Amino acid sequence: MNPHTLKFKVGLNLAIALSLAVVLFIGVVTWLQRNALIGADANHLIQLSEVVSKSVRFAMLQNQPAYVDTIIHDVAQQEQVDRIRIFDKTGEITHTSYFPELGDTVDRKAEGCATCHGNGAPLQELPQNKRFWIFTTPGGQRMLGTMQVIRNEPSCFTAACHHHSPNTPVLGVLDIRYPLADMDRQIRRNTLRLAGLSLAFVAAASLAVGLFIHRLVYLPLRDLEAGATRVSSGDLEQAIPVRQDDEFGTLATAFNAMTAALRSSRSELHEWARTLEQKVEQRTEELQIAQAEAARSEKLASVGLLASGIAHELNNPLTGVLTFSILLREKMEDGSPDAEDMDLVIRETRRCASIIKRLLDFAREKPPEKKYADLNRIIEETVRIVEPPANLRDIAIRLELDPNLPQVWADPDQVKQVIMNLLVNAQHAIDADGSIVIRTRATPQSLVGKARMAEMSVSDTGCGIPPENLKRIFDPFFTTKVAVGTGLGLSVSHSIVEAHGGSIDVESEVGKGSTFRVRLPLAEVAEPAEKVSTGGVA
Repeated sequence: MNPHTLKFKVGLNLAIALSLAVVLFIGVVTWLQRNALIGADANHLIQLSEVVSKSVRFAMLQNQPAYVDTIIHDVAQQEQVDRIRIFDKTGEITHTSYFPELGDTVDRKAEGCATCHGNGAPLQELPQNKRFWIFTTPGGQRMLGTMQVIRNEPSCFTAACHHHSPNTPVLGVLDIRYPLADMDRQIRRNTLRLAGLSLAFVAAASLAVGLFIHRLVYLPLRDLEAGATRVSSGDLEQAIPVRQDDEFGTLATAFNAMTAALRSSRSELHEWARTLEQKVEQRTEELQIAQAEAARSEKLASVGLLASGIAHELNNPLTGVLTFSILLREKMEDGSPDAEDMDLVIRETRRCASIIKRLLDFAREKPPEKKYADLNRIIEETVRIVEPPANLRDIAIRLELDPNLPQVWADPDQVKQVIMNLLVNAQHAIDADGSIVIRTRATPQSLVGKARMAEMSVSDTGCGIPPENLKRIFDPFFTTKVAVGTGLGLSVSHSIVEAHGGSIDVESEVGKGSTFRVRLPLAEVAEPAEKVSTGGVA
């Protein structure tokens, strides 16, 4: 087992702690057992000393010392006592089960005598807990000693065989010595047995705690370690098991939640990386559109400035040519070849004048005079103008106007010009037997941002616009018509709508038709910034 693992450290520390506790427990139990056994032996010896004292009392009253010796010897053998002895008040051993010491004098500083004679005068009464003591013989054997005081009772000092004075309270002492070898062996045996059981308990407890730690701590920690290793290597797919509903379970749940969040974040990062190129392309396209719009504005400004100069230079001589052509025509006869040629000159001159007038209108860009106006009414008035020529070509114009449409904040004349240009372009896109549908509505707020707007759509069933031309149809002088128009209508319309704070866009499919959508504000909006270059358009 790895000594650096948590399981080993906890098991080792637990074993040490349990061992110390067991050692303390064994010591306490041994001490209590020893005291109990010593107390039991002491009580037995005290009772034995009382029995012996009463047994020898009669023999002593009869002055039969041999009978006393016999009683002491028999009791010592029967009770496995080391020795029993009686010594008088002077300390001389008068009777003993160990005959070699008979007649010896006991020192008052010996174990038994010091209890009574330690402070000089002997005690008259001896407490129960001082009637026994433990000592070690010179040969190293532990002994339990007890003594019984033999008092001078009336039957003693009145007997004919005795010469004791009644003033002598104590005649002698009965001393019994009991070997403690058996008790010590029993204590050692019990201690060893208890130590063995305790050691088995420590081992079992350590093993059980180790198993619990392995299940409740080590396995969850190993799961967390394995999960952290997988996360560090980039594997976020496998969740760690939640083994129990505790702190480790809560930690495992939080770890799985963190892994799921990391997995989601990584998926988002991969998705962002995957779509980054697409987003870059989208932003690049938007930037190109913005650049194209800026270039278009610059081009419009340049074209407007050029058109203004050309128109002013050509308008005066062209007016003179038209005037003199009319005067010459009046002098010619109707139907003559010269008159027909002059009519052609006058007609083309007027066409040139019309083109120059449009150039002047395009270059000057008259600011709109805005006010609240009814868009539906403006549409109806414009349709009445363009409807007769449309009917001649079997082109039907249908109105689907929202009767609840709020008024727009616009210049009615300029809006009418925009509608006129769109309707004329729609007629030119239809060869014959087509239709034009004009619709109005209030746009939802989500389509245009914060402010709602009025939307007008003009749909035709004409030839449609090719995709490559959709981005150029609002450029000045761009047209796909042959000998019809100047290419300024949509450009002028675009400038008018932007000057109103609105927008214009187109959807078209070749062979099926086109739909132009114009959005105008329903409420008063801030005026657009003034144009930098004179004659420029937005």
